[in-house]
Amino acid sequence: MLNSLSRSGGRTAAAFAGAAGLFLLSTSPAHAADTSTINSGDTAWLLVSTALVLFMMIPGLAMFYAGLVRSKNVLSIFMQCFALTAVLSLVWLACGYSLSFSDGNAFIGGLGASFLNGITPDTVRSDCKTIPQLLHFAYQMMFFLITPGLFIGAFAERMKFKAVMIFSVLWSLLVYVPCCYGVWHKAGEFLGLTGVIDLAGGIVVHITAGVAALIACVMVGPRKGFPNTQMPPHNLPTTIAGAGMLWVGWFGFNAGSQLAANGSAAMTLVVTHLSACAACVVWAVIEKVKLGKSSALGIATGSIAGLAAITPASGKVGPIGAICIGSISAFVCWLACAKLKRKFNYDDALDVFGVHGVGGFIGTVLVAVFGSKSFAGGLGDFAIGQQLVTQLLASLYTIILSGIVSVVLLKVLDKTIGLRVTPEQENTGLDLAEHGEEAYNH
Repeated sequence: MLNSLSRSGGRTAAAFAGAAGLFLLSTSPAHAADTSTINSGDTAWLLVSTALVLFMMIPGLAMFYAGLVRSKNVLSIFMQCFALTAVLSLVWLACGYSLSFSDGNAFIGGLGASFLNGITPDTVRSDCKTIPQLLHFAYQMMFFLITPGLFIGAFAERMKFKAVMIFSVLWSLLVYVPCCYGVWHKAGEFLGLTGVIDLAGGIVVHITAGVAALIACVMVGPRKGFPNTQMPPHNLPTTIAGAGMLWVGWFGFNAGSQLAANGSAAMTLVVTHLSACAACVVWAVIEKVKLGKSSALGIATGSIAGLAAITPASGKVGPIGAICIGSISAFVCWLACAKLKRKFNYDDALDVFGVHGVGGFIGTVLVAVFGSKSFAGGLGDFAIGQQLVTQLLASLYTIILSGIVSVVLLKVLDKTIGLRVTPEQENTGLDLAEHGEEAYNH
């Protein structure tokens, strides 16, 4: 009797287990549908890339710029970089991400994703299904905050902190957001153009910031004593260390923009590095020929020029194309910094326009040449002539947009709160005048 009950109970348990298994099998696909596309390798790489791009801003860019200014203005640079990181991250959450990466009209997105509305840990975007959308939000946020971080170097040592912050926030919403929306969210449909190539920000980051830098440094006015008074960098080791951090972070900036851990990301990383290397060598050679000596500041500046130039092209060019772009950018950016600035006598304090604006333009245009399969190692399936026209027009539209918005915003701010500190505050230095602190004990 007991054996019979045992056998009966065993059959019942087995039947129950089988039914439970069938139930779980029948329901598990529906549950897994939301997460099955998320790839751990892609996600891990983009998590690292997000950290690398933030590392570019704080401490990389902050140190690079801080070493170039005079000792009485060091903390003002750090303060601006940290404050922009904090404030613009909140703006990105409130509306920046939604306006940049939600469907809207021809020029800007909607507000449906404001404050990450409707986005859960399992949500993915239709155009990058292997990573959580939360990570896409975080990664793109780093680009949003570092872009205005670039142009603060142009008007360093004389612009009011509150003017810097207000200008940066409004400019980001009016310039960065529509460029990002067209070039990246709409995959190259930018201001009536189609097929615009910009993997990681030649248009969205470097040209926009470079143009704003040039206009701002002119409208704010030159530093007191410029150009007759020497204003050498106060701490070159800090600048060189910052440049190294930027170089390392740029792997996340460019290779991370492939949004996957694959061969394309690997090629992007390789060409990013090679462009920077070529630009370093060319800049050092130019200085040796022209000045008799190659400088540490020169080779660091050359690396940034090569990195800025390869940014838009890094998804299409091969190693040879990267070396060509890096070499050309070093020569043209050197001319902009050493000759053009002197000829027109504008005080772009830390050569933002000459390096980022010019370098970004060079790469945005030359991707049409070196990124075509017609050129050795090129990966792009397009005709050079047609793509060249597209890239030139996209660059021109970006210059006009950033230029007009920058002029209007700066004029309004100048008439309301004023753009620059008083002469007395400038003499004292922004560290004490604006923040009540000193970087060094004298």
